[in-house]
Amino acid sequence: MSTRWSTAVGLVLGFALDRMLGDPRRWHPVAGFGSAAAALESRTYRARRGAGVMHEAVLVGGTVLVGVVAQRAGSARGGDAAARFVASAALTALATWTVLGGTTLARTGREMADRLEVGDVDGARALLPSLCGRDPEVLDADGLARAAVESIAENTSDATVAPLVWGAIAGIPGLLGYRAVNTLDAMIGYRNERYRDFGWAAARTDDLANLLPARLSGALTAALAPLAGGSPAASLRAWRRDAGKHPSPNAGVAESAMAGALGITLGGRTEYRHGIEIRPTLGDGPAPHVADLRRAVRLSAAVQCAAACTAAAAALAF
Repeated sequence: MSTRWSTAVGLVLGFALDRMLGDPRRWHPVAGFGSAAAALESRTYRARRGAGVMHEAVLVGGTVLVGVVAQRAGSARGGDAAARFVASAALTALATWTVLGGTTLARTGREMADRLEVGDVDGARALLPSLCGRDPEVLDADGLARAAVESIAENTSDATVAPLVWGAIAGIPGLLGYRAVNTLDAMIGYRNERYRDFGWAAARTDDLANLLPARLSGALTAALAPLAGGSPAASLRAWRRDAGKHPSPNAGVAESAMAGALGITLGGRTEYRHGIEIRPTLGDGPAPHVADLRRAVRLSAAVQCAAACTAAAAALAF
């Protein structure tokens, strides 16, 4: 009972820390993990799937092991039950705060909307790389708004819902392990010449890790659509009809549910630095504008809060 309660309390406290503080401004552990992964890649890289599998296993396995040690330290015998509970909840809260990115995501979305509203397209372009990997120089104001909405939809799932789900399932090892998986996918999970084989394991592992969280995110987006002036039925309709068109089995769910909730169309020509992709269209209605970006941020924040409550309840159930 105490472990379940300490996990649930820790998840809620960690979410509250993210609400109040956002990402750590210095010495961010995720950035440190990324640096370590890049250093290891310089030694393990081979244009083969087997090399990528080993790279993924070492980094994710090592991170999960750190989580196991931390969780056991928090619940170690000695002292009274109250002290063990506080220690376990505090460590879970710290791990949760470390891996969440929802507040920074929403803050960046609001800043981009502010700049677009006053016609500061160059300023909005400067913000885009913190949201996604598209080439900002080729995007006008509407293109930037669309890129931001799509990124907010996908990252609401990746940066908040998914870590909370894995925290509820597996505690601190789940929190840290998921963030390792997602970070590696962002670093090497591409289909370009360098990473087509080496990054295969990272991309597939991330797909599996996000199957449940993306669908929870879609369900919460649909349920909370009225908070952004949308319709749950329209969100579910777009999800059922359009999610399967997307090349990602999970991003398609998050983006189509958001498009339906906001009554807009996402997708189409998408320009990255490595080339152009023609994405399928998701949802019905006009292309997103600045007002829709603000609605997306508002809906994202609501989904994140609902996900924290759901995760805490699930932790108690498990």
